[in-house]
Amino acid sequence: MKQVTFTLAATDGAARRGRIDTPRGAIETPAFMPVGTVGTVKAMYPDQVRETGADILLGNTYHLMLRPGAERVAALGGLHQFMDWQRPILTDSGGFQVMSLAQLRKLTERGVTFKSHIDGSAHELTPERSIEIQTLLDSDIIMQLDECIALPAEHKEMERAMELSLRWADRSKSAFNNQANRALFGIVQGGDSPELRSRSAAGLKSIGFDGYAVGGLAVGEPQETMFRVLDEITPELPTDRPRYLMGVGKPDDILGGIGRGIDMFDCVHPTRAGRHGHVYTRFGVINLKNARHKDDPRPIDEQSPNLNCRRWSRAYLHHLVRTEEILGAMILSQINLAYYQELVGGARTAIEASRFTGFAAETRAGWAAGDLPVI
Repeated sequence: MKQVTFTLAATDGAARRGRIDTPRGAIETPAFMPVGTVGTVKAMYPDQVRETGADILLGNTYHLMLRPGAERVAALGGLHQFMDWQRPILTDSGGFQVMSLAQLRKLTERGVTFKSHIDGSAHELTPERSIEIQTLLDSDIIMQLDECIALPAEHKEMERAMELSLRWADRSKSAFNNQANRALFGIVQGGDSPELRSRSAAGLKSIGFDGYAVGGLAVGEPQETMFRVLDEITPELPTDRPRYLMGVGKPDDILGGIGRGIDMFDCVHPTRAGRHGHVYTRFGVINLKNARHKDDPRPIDEQSPNLNCRRWSRAYLHHLVRTEEILGAMILSQINLAYYQELVGGARTAIEASRFTGFAAETRAGWAAGDLPVI
């Protein structure tokens, strides 16, 4: 019997509070998944990631297929043992790379043939091979292979990619073969077209999945377009299955997604921003590269529950960023991941108390007020 289940505990408008139970632990939703593309969340130890409040990580099929190879990871005990992360892992199918590496791939009905961005070697990724790789990695939540296209795009191109993704969804479901202790998510495509999104959702529901992702957003469209698509499509997704907005995003995107019924998010942004000197706080984003911080003895936020926000001066963090010291990337990545978890944790509490709208307004007001004044 399948042992991955979803329980919806509370709603507040469209916002949802739930829990995904897996053999490797529970995932409290709304959830943010830090991205461990190649088996590591950059500049972070796994236990540090867990201490931020993360219940689940994301790994990437395409990148792990190339290095170190799925068969090698399987021979070494699976991705959890390989990277020493004993909680759930969701693996992306490689579909995003169909778009992002468009100059290095050939797309057919069968699948995608990639030229490795590392050494130019050829690799084929079909729906069946994607499921096989994710199974070898010992993923807890497996994604169907899809075709993700950039926006804006012509309607005919969005329709072609959506229909191909549906056919690949059917093949992914057959290849998955109702494995115990794992879940398979389908991915809604269709660009910014309500009609195509609706057809995609209907097709996926007829196939039947353990969860439903909204793909093909945060790929060049403005935020209002993303929010419009979510307003239109989330009511068409099953209420008893988790909903995952792929590759999103910044804190305001996440708040907007939660308010529109999304349960799961992932993005490289918080760790990437940290490596480039940007830190997320209740004041909004702070750019520690700026010279205004070089003589500032104050911490990032002395009222933060995160020790790293209180421990070092802005002057020291500015110094680390400007000298490109590894410690700077480590500290700021931790602060950002912790803030993201604080954000979704606050949303969970607010939904339980039927005050999500107020929580979102207060959070946005804090960002709008901006950072502390220069001393």
